[in-house]
Amino acid sequence: MKSKGLNILIVEDQSDIAQNMIQYLESKGHVTDYASDGKQGLKLALENPFDVVILDIMMPKMSGLQVCESLREKATKYIPVLMLTARDTLDDKVKGFMVGTDDYLTKPFALEEMEVRCLALSRRHLLQKDNKICIGSLVIDRQTKQVQRNGIAVNLNAMNFDILLYLAQSYPQVVTRSELCQHLWGDDPTESDALRSHIYQLRQVIDKPFLLPVLKTVHGVGFTLLEHKNDA
Repeated sequence: MKSKGLNILIVEDQSDIAQNMIQYLESKGHVTDYASDGKQGLKLALENPFDVVILDIMMPKMSGLQVCESLREKATKYIPVLMLTARDTLDDKVKGFMVGTDDYLTKPFALEEMEVRCLALSRRHLLQKDNKICIGSLVIDRQTKQVQRNGIAVNLNAMNFDILLYLAQSYPQVVTRSELCQHLWGDDPTESDALRSHIYQLRQVIDKPFLLPVLKTVHGVGFTLLEHKNDA
């Protein structure tokens, strides 16, 4: 089945790269708009109903990080952001995720991969409505920090909510242990069993009272969430 075309904003100061992206995406049936600097990109993103914003990290007037942070603060509707960067260090990626980036693509990249990531972000966004993330019977309200499974309230402490929200925002991708540790503690050292302990606590409240688990361990890799329609 052919995917429905997306409405995509490209914010990129290198015109040759932007032109290649525009030509490829439009050849695949997507509609694109373009900004050559961060300030213009933010204005367009706030005024138009885009499905995805492709945002370069290094730009004049406002950096991609500043644009993303402002977009998260000012937008009345959540728009998935795919960050483009020539940098490939964990620290740069963490900074992006901290201001609200949904995914990263490191230059140089294949245009096919760029489109696939945009489609994946758009599909994931369909699960997120009115500050809520819905994955099967699991509902997470990002604003009130309330969680429900099959209509039953689940009480989480701040750390467990942070872990669950991070996994939900990455769904259906697997989050590695190192990514999760970096998100939770940054570069601050922590005990080796700390993450294991928090995951155990989360399972006790999010999985144990129900028939089916939503928190899955991918052995040797990390964690992901599972979708169940009715699991009380």
